[in-house]
Amino acid sequence: MKIRFLEPGNRPYRRSPLNLFVYERYIRTPSNGILTLATILKREYDDVFCYSESIARIVWKDVLDADLIVISIFTFAAKRGYELADYIRKNSRAVIVFGGLHATLASGEAAEHGDYVLLGEGDESILPLVRQIERKQEITVPGVVYWREGRLVQTGEPIVPTSIDTIPDRSLMYRFRKMTGHNTIWAQVHASRGCPHKCDYCALVAAFGQGVRVRSPQAVVEDIRQAIDFFDRGHIRLAKMLWLTDDNFFANRAWAVSVLQAIIDSGIRYQFTIQARYEVGFDDELLELLKAAGFIELAMGIEFLEDEAFAQYHKKSTYQEILRSVKNIQRHGLRVRGLFIVGADNQEPGVGERLAEFVIEHDIAGVLIQSMYFIPGTPVYDTHREVLLEEQGWERCVGKVVHRPRNMTPAQLQQEIIIASRRIYSFRRLMQALVRKRGIERLLFLGEFFWQASVRSDLKKDMEYLKGKQ
Repeated sequence: MKIRFLEPGNRPYRRSPLNLFVYERYIRTPSNGILTLATILKREYDDVFCYSESIARIVWKDVLDADLIVISIFTFAAKRGYELADYIRKNSRAVIVFGGLHATLASGEAAEHGDYVLLGEGDESILPLVRQIERKQEITVPGVVYWREGRLVQTGEPIVPTSIDTIPDRSLMYRFRKMTGHNTIWAQVHASRGCPHKCDYCALVAAFGQGVRVRSPQAVVEDIRQAIDFFDRGHIRLAKMLWLTDDNFFANRAWAVSVLQAIIDSGIRYQFTIQARYEVGFDDELLELLKAAGFIELAMGIEFLEDEAFAQYHKKSTYQEILRSVKNIQRHGLRVRGLFIVGADNQEPGVGERLAEFVIEHDIAGVLIQSMYFIPGTPVYDTHREVLLEEQGWERCVGKVVHRPRNMTPAQLQQEIIIASRRIYSFRRLMQALVRKRGIERLLFLGEFFWQASVRSDLKKDMEYLKGKQ
């Protein structure tokens, strides 16, 4: 049985000099999700391979004669995924299975473009599903959705995997090893899954529920070794950095300590970055372990700067707690990167300037600024459907404004993002960074300067559309 996995891109890959400097224009790191599932299937089926439009064009000559094609979609690339599926249906007899976060949350929509939708994480359900498809048996694997005679059928709740120690075989991805020579692609390892919190805009909890599942420290360390080797062997990379992509690595503190200690004991010498909630900034022991293990920064989901916004979206934070956490993290010699959301119901014109002031005053190392997003299945989607600019404008979920905020027009809100980005990544601040910063800090700011300029260019081009949505 010939099996192919596809990861659609909101911008399908094309060659460009910008790929050397700009993250997420035509190039980004492929997700570990399809690689993990492909690795599981490879144990039983010889002909398994993956394509990601983030790093390469799909070789259709290879794909269209497959027996089964799995398309994994995030919300921002859902429409592109449907385009690929519709093309496959016209030109191939392959069975099409959708999976991924968006397919789990909008299964009926995805099922209209494929034969089946596999809900949830898939580690323990992908193999029995493929066996049943191969044998043309009735689908009884829990967590599968499909249309039959005008009726949407679901075969029970998805299986929650009990073991997630599989190390993805990165060689199963077309052109991946070659493309790791680009410094805009980072090595990634997922050490745990899930989050115990329930912020209203979080698609992760909506799709997979509350709770945290962890990999063994030994599996995490081995995955890190393999990722470093895959990225660095045969390449000269200026920015040698590995990103632990967990949504909440520190939710299980005892486990987090064991993983950090395992990294230290392994003798691996590398630079790491990780996402974190603000609470880790109050844990001096964890911060010391992070420093000893080679972590140089934490990407903190700050989101808002107003306590009213935190409360409205059930984000358990306060401005003062965020500030105290940032300062303590920095005292331990770690950088703080800020992840921000604009467009909360309470926010007004001027939020961009306030955000920039906060970043500059408190020496936040870099930022990701996104407009409030509304993913199907999340509480905030249900409460704000009437103010969405488009019912299924999924391709806009890349940071662009997708709704009519309460106290601004959509165009005004997008302008606030542009204002914040322009001030944080001004030419003056670039010159200061090149003079005062050293090593990877200088390189990261330089790369982000070009990336943010690209982001602003896209947002500006989008303004005419937003002005028509007043």
